[in-house]
Amino acid sequence: MTRDRALLERALERGEQDGGSIEFKERLTRNVHLADGRRESLAAQLRHRVLSGDGEATYVVGVTDDGGLAGIDPDTFSESMDVLSLLAEEADAHIDDVQTWGVKDGLVGVATVCDGAVLETDDEHVVVGTAGHVDHGKSTLVGSLVTGRADDGDGATRAFLDVQPHEVERGLSADLSYAVYGFDDDGPVHVRNPNRKADRAQVVEEADRLVSFVDTVGHEPWLRTTIRGLVGQKLDYGLLVVAADDGPTRTTREHLGVLLATDLPTIVAITKVDAVSDDRADEVEREVEALLREVGKSPLSVDRHGVDAAVEEIGDTVVPIVRTSAVTMDGLETLDVLFDRLPKTAGEDGEFRMYIDRSYSVTGVGAVASGTVMSGDVEAGDDLLLGPMSDGRFREVEVRSIEMHYHRVDRAQAGRIVGIALKGVKEDVIERGMVLLPADADPNPVREFEAEVMVLNHPTRIGDGYEPVVHLETIGEAASFHPEDGRLLPGDTGETTVRFKFRPYLVEEGQKFVFREGRSKGVGTVTEVHPME
Repeated sequence: MTRDRALLERALERGEQDGGSIEFKERLTRNVHLADGRRESLAAQLRHRVLSGDGEATYVVGVTDDGGLAGIDPDTFSESMDVLSLLAEEADAHIDDVQTWGVKDGLVGVATVCDGAVLETDDEHVVVGTAGHVDHGKSTLVGSLVTGRADDGDGATRAFLDVQPHEVERGLSADLSYAVYGFDDDGPVHVRNPNRKADRAQVVEEADRLVSFVDTVGHEPWLRTTIRGLVGQKLDYGLLVVAADDGPTRTTREHLGVLLATDLPTIVAITKVDAVSDDRADEVEREVEALLREVGKSPLSVDRHGVDAAVEEIGDTVVPIVRTSAVTMDGLETLDVLFDRLPKTAGEDGEFRMYIDRSYSVTGVGAVASGTVMSGDVEAGDDLLLGPMSDGRFREVEVRSIEMHYHRVDRAQAGRIVGIALKGVKEDVIERGMVLLPADADPNPVREFEAEVMVLNHPTRIGDGYEPVVHLETIGEAASFHPEDGRLLPGDTGETTVRFKFRPYLVEEGQKFVFREGRSKGVGTVTEVHPME
């Protein structure tokens, strides 16, 4: 017997021994279990189960009344979870967790239903994007911040963020990763065990203020992924790390350029100060200050001027610098104070909008679209539009459920990094760069737009037909440039028509973007769009 099957058998045995908080259902359907007064009766039954279990009930779905394994197909299981969620809502409860097992004829699932409505997320939520050269300690620093634990000197706390086994083994991040911690009246609320989803969810539940990190990739081959992390998320602040034993590198300069292109208030953390002398740390801080002045920024040493000055001055021109060590924990308390006090900067006005960064499928739940809510808010049960598809059409979908750092919520506002389970679409239809909008929106897909661009780096000139990759929100698509004046040289600013090479996207005036091709880079702002006919 497999381990998963053994767990399921134990759940069934427990149900036979203590039926008070356990309910067996082969399936739950809308037309049967929500009709003709049955809804109220079943909601009352669910409430009884929850009270009998001291605030927690277990529903085993896909089994016969006597606990035999029947199994149901995935679509029926998803409908059963939808019905159970509605019954729980009516009973002032919510589904906290679902585990599924494959049996011969389909799925069997164990849903944990807990007392109380699903958490609303009205607390302030600040989102920070990290950047910096490979091996400069981005993930290690964030791991120590969110756990409150010192690193062992070999990057052990990095494992709390790198989600792929090969990333942990090699010590290199290859994709965006996420972390969260928070604050209450007593100070930081740390994640006890970041490898447990329930512990991350508990931070979301307990903290009055949340800080989410979008940890990007420092290795040069994955610069495209780094740009996606810094451009495609609704960030409030950037955190640029520079290792004291290495100092600023070309990658440091590139990542700083992307942060500045997005007008993101930025903090520089000089990491690994435990590994060098004070003189070397002073030297690297001077190098960082010189780099910032080169790009028109004013460095502010938090060690010399204090946290109050950093909180008051950070913005368009001032960049605070903090010396840190994840091994000795030097400087991490300073970062805690900064992240606790810095105001949220990203606006929240307007209708709901979320550009999709990732998609995946969860057994028993279905397609999930993940990203950062750019504006407005979204609730479970909302009808949305998904698209554009390759032909420019948008598709109607329904929000099945919402999770934020593994915690089920009933509503998510602008700035929240969430996974939205969608009804009415398969996961393989969802692509990065698509957008979710209200069902009554009237979006116009775009293949071509006008832009004002600045060329930051290029070996010769940019002429008609130049084809870089354009990074706009979560879009990363090849596009052709057609400059108004025929060519653009390094340092030039000019107007150009930009045409996506393969498919349309939702693009609007005022959006900023980064373009890149090899070592050539530039930034731009959309000035006019040409909707598809």
